[in-house]
Amino acid sequence: MPRPRLRKIIRFRPSAFYFKPRGIPMKDLEEVVLTMEEMESLRLKDYKNLDQVTAAEKMKTSQSTFQRILTSARQKIALAIVEGKALEIERE
Repeated sequence: MPRPRLRKIIRFRPSAFYFKPRGIPMKDLEEVVLTMEEMESLRLKDYKNLDQVTAAEKMKTSQSTFQRILTSARQKIALAIVEGKALEIERE
């Protein structure tokens, strides 16, 4: 039986939850969904420029879990940009 997931601390709510390539109708786009945990990891590491130890502490998670969340977020964003997909930020 797997361990129950612990809730991470998220101190940010974006004002926009959807980004898409201009000029392509939504009906023609595939979507990539970014979780709030992934969004928070990007905000702390890439926007706030915190080191991984501090960012993981702020989210109340281990460094290895923080790194997995951050890697997943970066992969999803790269996929959306490279393949021209819509990017949705999940609402909790």
